[in-house]
Amino acid sequence: MNIKRMHKQDFGKIRGFFDLEVSGFTIKGFKVIEGINGLFVSMPSQKNKDDEYNDTVWCDKIVRENLNKMAIDYYHNIESTTDAPKPSNTETIKTDENIPF
Repeated sequence: MNIKRMHKQDFGKIRGFFDLEVSGFTIKGFKVIEGINGLFVSMPSQKNKDDEYNDTVWCDKIVRENLNKMAIDYYHNIESTTDAPKPSNTETIKTDENIPF
C-alpha cells in the first residue's frame, strides 16, 4: 500500500486529498480531515439521493490504523499543494496480494 500523490490544501476541515495504490490498483478520493482529536483519513465516498455521503471503500481496523498513520506522516512531510515525491521516512505497508475480487 503506497500513497500515490497527495494535494495538501485547506477546505474547511479538509486538509488534503490523496490516492492510494494497492497491488497495482489505484483507489482515488481519500481525504485527510481535521477532527476534534486531530487529523484522520476519510474513505472515498459518494453522495446519495438524500444528500448524505456513503463510503465506497471499506477496510478492517488494522489496515485503517496503518493507513491513518502512513497518510498523516506523509501529510506532515510534504511542502505544498503540488504533487510531492514520497518522503523517505514513509514506509510501505505490505498487504495480502490475493485480493478477493
